[in-house]
Amino acid sequence: MNPHVLFEALAYVVGFRIYRRDRRRAGDPIDDSTRWSIVAAAIVGAAVGSRLLYWSVSPAQTLAHWDDVRYLLGGKTVVGGILGGILAVELTKRALGVTARTGDLFAVPFAVGIAIGRVGCFLAGLPDRTYGSPSRLPWAVDFGDGIPRHPVQLYESLTMIVLAFWLRRLLRRPHHQGDVFRVFVVAYLSWRFAIDFLKPEPTIAGGLSAIQIAALAGVVAYAKDIHRWLRFGMTHE
Repeated sequence: MNPHVLFEALAYVVGFRIYRRDRRRAGDPIDDSTRWSIVAAAIVGAAVGSRLLYWSVSPAQTLAHWDDVRYLLGGKTVVGGILGGILAVELTKRALGVTARTGDLFAVPFAVGIAIGRVGCFLAGLPDRTYGSPSRLPWAVDFGDGIPRHPVQLYESLTMIVLAFWLRRLLRRPHHQGDVFRVFVVAYLSWRFAIDFLKPEPTIAGGLSAIQIAALAGVVAYAKDIHRWLRFGMTHE
């Protein structure tokens, strides 16, 4: 089995188990029916967003493969999935009249899931197209083309493990509902903006890739929350 597929499946299973455990222990601000409607919206939004952003990374290549179903459906990006999922959830909550912030239960599962999934990306090698730029560092990895590269997939796995522990600590402290998930989003998008400078992605504007631009836009969208956290902490509305 392709290691990417195996570890992606493992990421979903482990993430879902963490979510179910935390929901059972901490409770849920919304009822079961509403929660599963929101989960369904997140899945659809993530699927659409991840592919739209993947296609925008290299528009020329996307146009060249427009009739290749495997290319169009196979590629996806975590950043696009997060942003697409958030948009779909917010639209669904508005339609259902839900005003509560509902994301905290997903913060740790998402971080752990990404950590696991990136191991699969690393093991999949060059075909996965998530490798880093050439590097002379002693831990650089040759994926088979004779060029030592930054193992950015493992960088991300380690970073997400640290983030998961930090988010767990935040959940145990007083915080405003929804803030822990927003911290996860801001932290992950900021990380991706920075680490993607170590990837050979094509740039489209200002020396930035499409993924970096999307990540930066996502961070800016939470500017008010970032300002509030820095000034008042996570217990202030």
